[in-house]
Amino acid sequence: MDEPRTYYRLKMSSENSNIPEKSPSESHAEVIVRMFPTDANPAGNVFGGEILKHIDMVAGIVAQRHSQSNAVTVCMDSVNFLKPVFVGNVLTLSARINYVHNSSMEIEVKVEAEDIITRIRTVTGTAFVTFVALDKNGKPTHVAKLSLKTDDDRIKFEEGKIRMEKRIKNRQK
Repeated sequence: MDEPRTYYRLKMSSENSNIPEKSPSESHAEVIVRMFPTDANPAGNVFGGEILKHIDMVAGIVAQRHSQSNAVTVCMDSVNFLKPVFVGNVLTLSARINYVHNSSMEIEVKVEAEDIITRIRTVTGTAFVTFVALDKNGKPTHVAKLSLKTDDDRIKFEEGKIRMEKRIKNRQK
């Protein structure tokens, strides 16, 4: 017999519905960083953890821009390393917010590596990172709703909502 589950509702520090909506483009971020030998193994392949660090950083910029508060990483999922990144490559990490709910925000990150000699750019990774906005007391706080102005914004929002529901369902197992 399954054990009974207890569910808790996070009490939000501010139930502020007066927060103005923001479009995803208002919090978009792009970071460019060069990969060095200290970022890689002896064969010159950049460590996945080094790339994850930069994914978390650029996603955090988007989350803080959107929430205008402290924001912390809650979950990294659907992290895909599609192609190797090498010493000397220039990484461009582009991040946008796809979905918000109460204090949670889903940020999508695309990673491209550029060989600056040949100028060839290759998509080397993607990730979805969930952040929670915190108030000055470290408690979850509401964030602005998304103003969905384009079809792409609406599609990404609906896809983000489905992913968030799956995350919540998996956490309750």
